[in-house]
Amino acid sequence: MSPSSLLSPGPYHIISYGTLLGTTFFHSFVGGIISFQVLPRPQFSALMTKIFPVYFSMQTAIPVILALTYPGATSAFGSAGAAGIAGVLDPDNRWSVLAPIAAIFLTGVANLAVVGPATTKCMKERKHQETKDGKKSYDAPPHSQEMTALNKRFSQLHGISSLLNLGNLIAAVAYGFTLASRLD
Repeated sequence: MSPSSLLSPGPYHIISYGTLLGTTFFHSFVGGIISFQVLPRPQFSALMTKIFPVYFSMQTAIPVILALTYPGATSAFGSAGAAGIAGVLDPDNRWSVLAPIAAIFLTGVANLAVVGPATTKCMKERKHQETKDGKKSYDAPPHSQEMTALNKRFSQLHGISSLLNLGNLIAAVAYGFTLASRLD
């Protein structure tokens, strides 16, 4: 490794991309599923309440890092494409670079700023309603009208968050194909 590579944006771009893809894949298909299977519901909820803000912050911040460290295209004759934000915004990169990076950012920020807080609020309201009803939100029906409405709202928010997360993963994989094409 040459010392000049420490000043190049390329390694930071690849490491950031790997962190994003690995974190999203692991949380979605390994850590989250295993946690749900082995932890009692209250502990699982407490864990996810702490993990999600960090997770969604990463899904929001890393695309910014990717845009800032986007390595310009090179040719045998030297640099042939803009690097950084200018390279991301280059019209030739609209669908292969800008669209997936923007999708990753937008899905992350939507979960971080809107859906995640709304879900946490709904969880707190369900906990409060459990105290009123003397019954857990996940116990077998029948439930009070209030709990039924809160369970429906939570399911909707959870579904929206899951779809946003899936969109994030698909966009990250799509961008991975863009990065891989530069290795050919």
